[in-house]
Amino acid sequence: MTAGDNMAISPDSACYRFLVLFFNCMLTFGSYFCFDMPSVLQDVFQGPIECVRNATANHTDGSWYNLTKSCEEGLGMSSEEYNLLYAIYAWTNALVVIAAGFLIDKLGNRIGVFLFSGLCVVGSSIFAIGTMFKGTKYMLPLMLVGRLLFGSGNGSLTIVQNRITAFWFKGKELALAFGLTLTVSRLGSVLNFFVTESFEEKFGLDWTLWGGAVLCGLGFVSAAIVSALDVVGVRNLGQTENMAVQSKKMRFTDIKYFTGSFWLLVLTIMFFYNGVFPFVADASNFIQDKYHYPPDTSSYFAGAIYFVSMVASALIGIAIDFVGYRGILAVTCAVLTIPVFGLLAFTYVHPLVCTIWLGVMYSIAAASLWPSIPLVVSQATLGTAMGLTTSVQMIGIGICNLVIGALLDKHGDEPIPLYRWKYMIIFLFANTLACVATSVLLNIVDRRSGGVLNFSKMRSARELPLKDPDDLQDTHDEEEGEYGETDRLLAPGARSVN
Repeated sequence: MTAGDNMAISPDSACYRFLVLFFNCMLTFGSYFCFDMPSVLQDVFQGPIECVRNATANHTDGSWYNLTKSCEEGLGMSSEEYNLLYAIYAWTNALVVIAAGFLIDKLGNRIGVFLFSGLCVVGSSIFAIGTMFKGTKYMLPLMLVGRLLFGSGNGSLTIVQNRITAFWFKGKELALAFGLTLTVSRLGSVLNFFVTESFEEKFGLDWTLWGGAVLCGLGFVSAAIVSALDVVGVRNLGQTENMAVQSKKMRFTDIKYFTGSFWLLVLTIMFFYNGVFPFVADASNFIQDKYHYPPDTSSYFAGAIYFVSMVASALIGIAIDFVGYRGILAVTCAVLTIPVFGLLAFTYVHPLVCTIWLGVMYSIAAASLWPSIPLVVSQATLGTAMGLTTSVQMIGIGICNLVIGALLDKHGDEPIPLYRWKYMIIFLFANTLACVATSVLLNIVDRRSGGVLNFSKMRSARELPLKDPDDLQDTHDEEEGEYGETDRLLAPGARSVN
């Protein structure tokens, strides 16, 4: 009888790992809801604190009326200050996730899941407190500190979440598990775009932001539950000691063994996300100013990007895991994203067409690019690799947010001229072109090094001499101590701490 036989549900069973998956998915539901709340409430954030109540007398169309409404309830932020809320999140994420990934590889998921979910709660709470100082010199610093702490937690929490998923579903329903994780996270994003605007109109800005903090609190509760399930399950599977031994072998200098394919993959991810996330941050106001839709409708159209991702991620993940050709899909997504920004910049095609199109490309890119990282690095360095990738991604997004803030240059209640919106879209278009270039180079380098990114599941089994590290773990435990620096990272039995 094993230790697992004493449990009501065996850790080896599908029921147990999907129970782990459920609470693991809930880790980031609240934080993803909170992340884009400023986008939905952009009118409120950037509207002047005070304005003339009869300002609508000189304007008759709906867009000006809605602008006056936000003017009465605004925080008085400029475009630079508003985009700084996203930039500081990105920059903080960029700095923290490298250390976080290494910390998780060394100390395990349980410490990380409590630390980073706690930072999300504290950061979202301070952000909400900051709006209570509207009109004072303390408001913006408090909100920036809140976003800084929130950014420190959210990106790192995603790394822990991915590592937990990878451990429990490796060799099983891995693609489905990753797809469901992204689906639940994007459900939080979609609900934000659908309910935050109306909730703010009914209850006010303060209660709206505190509601987001409460959802982050639910993520902390989920962290406690998934941590307990993880501890008990790993112990009953007899993996605790093995993972502790593997974690001691990890050193930060191991990143020098990352291949050219890894670094090109990192750049491809960065440039693709440079075109998506900064656009989402300003999409609601862009749709209002160019297409003259009211704020709630504009938020729905902008949220379609995440809605498509929520619906399609799991199915696309399963399909890509079976079909393969991740490298080719990366190029395809980048190329097919170019027309989206062309339509947004130079035509008046319905914005929903563009956001749905971008959502499909985003879903395919996310399902093909991020799962490619474990294919080009060893399991022992996966947390560090994920941290580095997220760091570079956030550096790119942070730079884009600052550039876009300068391009739009919005102050007070004046609408942003359409030519400035066109400059913003062209800038995002340029990032997409850079993504095409790096993804093409990625395929060239990958082909020269064996073409692992463009093998399907069936072809990989037939043509690549790869084996499941878990199947070889027992036979290589004694041999791992003999590996040199480079070989140690590629050891068949290499596992990282969970």
